[in-house]
Amino acid sequence: MISLKKYLESVQTGAETPGKTGDDGLLSHAIAAYRSALLGMAECGLDACPALGADLKQGLGRLEATLSVGVTCEAMSATKKSVQELRDWGRRAAGHYRQKACEVKEILIVMAQTAESVGSRDKRCADQINDVTTQLKQIANLEDLTEIRASIEKSASELKTSIDRMAAEGKEAIERLRAEVTTFQAKLDEAEQVASCDSLTGLRSRMCMESHFERRMASGLPFCVAIIDIDGFKRVNDEYGHMAGDELLQQFATELKSACRSTDVAGRWGGDEFIILVDCEMAGAKAQTDRLMEWVCGSYTVQAGSGPTKVKVDASIGLAAYLPGETLKQLLARADAEMYQRKADARVIGASR
Repeated sequence: MISLKKYLESVQTGAETPGKTGDDGLLSHAIAAYRSALLGMAECGLDACPALGADLKQGLGRLEATLSVGVTCEAMSATKKSVQELRDWGRRAAGHYRQKACEVKEILIVMAQTAESVGSRDKRCADQINDVTTQLKQIANLEDLTEIRASIEKSASELKTSIDRMAAEGKEAIERLRAEVTTFQAKLDEAEQVASCDSLTGLRSRMCMESHFERRMASGLPFCVAIIDIDGFKRVNDEYGHMAGDELLQQFATELKSACRSTDVAGRWGGDEFIILVDCEMAGAKAQTDRLMEWVCGSYTVQAGSGPTKVKVDASIGLAAYLPGETLKQLLARADAEMYQRKADARVIGASR
């Protein structure tokens, strides 16, 4: 390639070159051979590494096309870049196959580890199967048909016994695994039940109610939130004890749940506060909560230190309809604000009497 470049330079500068007659024909043949070599290298590269050969073929093809138009010193100098690209491609191809070799090696290691695990887990069956295989090989050397038949029957019987035992042990392992899965599923269901229910009242827990609200907001369907707070609950705890207070909360929750419709969801928000997802728009929710408050407020009987004691219960409620785009925090804040306003209004009315 260097001699071709020097020859072209001498032609362009007009320098004398020995044996110049017929040199133009020799040059054209040399260039044609070089172009053919480029195309051959491109095809070989594609065959050697299909994943990377297309780029090499494209680059060498461009160089061959350049040389087919005309041969200049500049065109020959451009071949140096192609040589470097060819070297770089070779390094990339070598790296590609090293990576593939590593991947194959990892697969073989996993297969070997799996085979080793299976063999260790059931070595008895593996040994017996190996014995049967050895016997079958020995049968091939026998000449007496009766002996061959007897050996085959024995080997088949031993093989069947081994396979039956493997199947039985596999079935036992599957049944044991199924029983463990069932146990874990029961524990998971129990854990979900504990997490979703308030331990004192049996209503939905705060975390569960938040999930209900988030899902309902995502659905785009209209709904309202009602927050209910028992008025004067601290007095019940102070006068009759916390056991009586807990009993009142349980009874109140029972009445609240029975007053809700099947499409509504009731939960304990915390302390003496309860919350309801009312499955309708504001007009229907207002009628439903008015009916609900008449049901849950009134006289309850709890066990105090002196025996059964009647307690009159009133409650305040705040109601807010979900507005598209607002957050759950904003929705609850509006319902909570209305509930406290109702409670303040009730205190004012009570003081004026």
